[in-house]
Amino acid sequence: METTGQKRISALIQKELSIIFQKKAADFAGKIISVTVVRVTPDLSLAKVYLSIFPDNDKDAVFEEIQNSKSVFRFELGNKIKNKVRKIPDLRFFIDDSLDYAEKIDNLLNK
Repeated sequence: METTGQKRISALIQKELSIIFQKKAADFAGKIISVTVVRVTPDLSLAKVYLSIFPDNDKDAVFEEIQNSKSVFRFELGNKIKNKVRKIPDLRFFIDDSLDYAEKIDNLLNK
């Protein structure tokens, strides 16, 4: 169960990373990248960031590019939140496929 501090840090990271991805949209060939969920470990050293990429053609290539530039995102995040947290957490990115799963179930139910 997340503590209040973890929830506060998660919301802050989600907000700031969303802004960073909006500014860098041109770098990802016009793809819309949404930060859907951020989960922070109890010691605040790791943030698991779940991303939704739209449109989903070439999703894997865009995700790999995000993975390769993880240090750049952590640096920019650090510049934004350095006065609000003691330690900038390490970022781990994951693809959030919950919308795809929900759509698949909806299609199966409508048959």
